[in-house]
Amino acid sequence: MGELGEAHIKPAGWRNGDAAAREHVRDRLTLLLKLVASGDQGAMSEVYKATSGRLYALLTQMLPTHGDADEVLQEAYLTVWRRAQTFAPGQGSPMTWLITITRNKAIDRLRSEKHARRTGTLDELTEEPVDDTPSALNLIETGEEHHRLHHCLDQLEDRQRDAIRTAFFSGITYQQLSERASVPLGTMKSWIRRGLISLKACLEA
Repeated sequence: MGELGEAHIKPAGWRNGDAAAREHVRDRLTLLLKLVASGDQGAMSEVYKATSGRLYALLTQMLPTHGDADEVLQEAYLTVWRRAQTFAPGQGSPMTWLITITRNKAIDRLRSEKHARRTGTLDELTEEPVDDTPSALNLIETGEEHHRLHHCLDQLEDRQRDAIRTAFFSGITYQQLSERASVPLGTMKSWIRRGLISLKACLEA
């Protein structure tokens, strides 16, 4: 496992957005997840060291307290340990898979807290969360440096930026977003779609 240490998982070019370096990282994480699927605890430790910082940063933006973020991060990695064999490299990058698991755990926590606060009937969240998320997750992965991602978000129109941030970090539905903004559902979908296109162009510039 020595050659798969953290220094190799995060080569210098990673911070500079170098495509070859990002490919190297994806390949290493893919290999580590295969080893995790076979029960390799050392590989699991390497995955944690290489990715926990970014996943924790995501959770602190989604959840109300650092205590919640700590707990959900552990829940996410427990799921990774149990479900590593379900990762399919051909369907997306390992980091996108890890972000998806972590984000879903955070949304579960937010929803359970809503239920706990309710005094009436259960919260009827029958729709799936906004799920242009494969595109959004890939954009976040492309924008490795957080300040660059936020810079690009700040270039969007206010309504697009607010909709994308709320959709990703709160996991609410298009319908709920449109009701909050008092606009038709189709308008909200259009704002998010155009915003993601603009965000992608900025990050890839």
